[in-house]
Amino acid sequence: MNHSLLFSSLLSWADDSALSVLIAALVAVLLGLLGHRLSESMVLRLTRSLPISNSAARQCRSPARLLMPLLALQAVWHAAPDTFPLIGGVRHVNGLLLLTGLTWLGVRAARGVAQGVIGLHPLDVDDNLQARRIHTQTRMLARTAMFIIVTAGLALMLMTFPGARQIGASLLASAGVVGLVAGIAARPIFSNLIAGLQIALAQPFRIDDVLIIQGEWGRVEEITGTYVVLKIWDERRLIIPLQWFIENPFQNWTRADARIIGTVTLWVDYRMPLAPLRDAALLACQAAPEWDQRLCLLQMVEAGERAVQLRVLVTSNNSSLNWDLRCKVREALVDCMQRDWPAHLPLMRADVGERSTAGGSRFQAGD
Repeated sequence: MNHSLLFSSLLSWADDSALSVLIAALVAVLLGLLGHRLSESMVLRLTRSLPISNSAARQCRSPARLLMPLLALQAVWHAAPDTFPLIGGVRHVNGLLLLTGLTWLGVRAARGVAQGVIGLHPLDVDDNLQARRIHTQTRMLARTAMFIIVTAGLALMLMTFPGARQIGASLLASAGVVGLVAGIAARPIFSNLIAGLQIALAQPFRIDDVLIIQGEWGRVEEITGTYVVLKIWDERRLIIPLQWFIENPFQNWTRADARIIGTVTLWVDYRMPLAPLRDAALLACQAAPEWDQRLCLLQMVEAGERAVQLRVLVTSNNSSLNWDLRCKVREALVDCMQRDWPAHLPLMRADVGERSTAGGSRFQAGD
């Protein structure tokens, strides 16, 4: 049955009195709350086996509790006679509240869908690459949708004011200047919005990715609509605007795979044999749970004036484990040299005696 006809009949039967309008409004609120109670339990029961729909329905409970009485009141106010005191203002206020409720409902629905999608892809698994990709896309797209919904809701509310419509007409008449000024003023907002869409679709990084930015090592902790929070290894937080990632290069250590090769460098004397150090490096890797058994290689990479530089390549499943593994290998190599080859650490050689014309003796401090 049409609610407007129902409330019109009620108001006509009561001789259009103010009391009848108020009684009808009270009845409308009670019917709206009752309808919300019944529909809420029914929707939650029907979506119990649908995680995304159930999450959206739970998020929409509070806005729906406001919307259903407002919808019923809207029917009452439109059916009420124009002689009702302040009926124009009441209708306007109810319309504004209704638009506010609809905007709130749209925002909560977008948030509920995002939470439902995220809940289906947990991050606490060994191979969470796909989950991190979905988390990043879902969060960015949900924030963009919420921004659009709020903007549309505010625009519709402003259009209910006659003064705002006149302002809009004036702005349209001077669209060139206003558009230029608005474009300059809103450039950071729209640039971050577009950058967020680019990051969500292209995904140069995701939630929990390891990034190197301006010499700082950290994990992506949060991606908002305007900035990214990078959790540095020492518990600090680096805040970077989204637009920065579009305009500047950065390192992503987990773009396609979290596995990584780390290096350990060591300077030794020219007389140091390499076989004992290779054995020490391999034993250190085999004893470390952080090693993934892919690579443990010792090489001589540089020959300087006083010593040679050795480099050990070691592999791990992620950068955090690789850091610990590199520290263990470095400690094992230094311990091996201090214990078994102390004379083969880097030495400084110098001539301290004068050469005689007859070929006097030479003394090398390091020999």
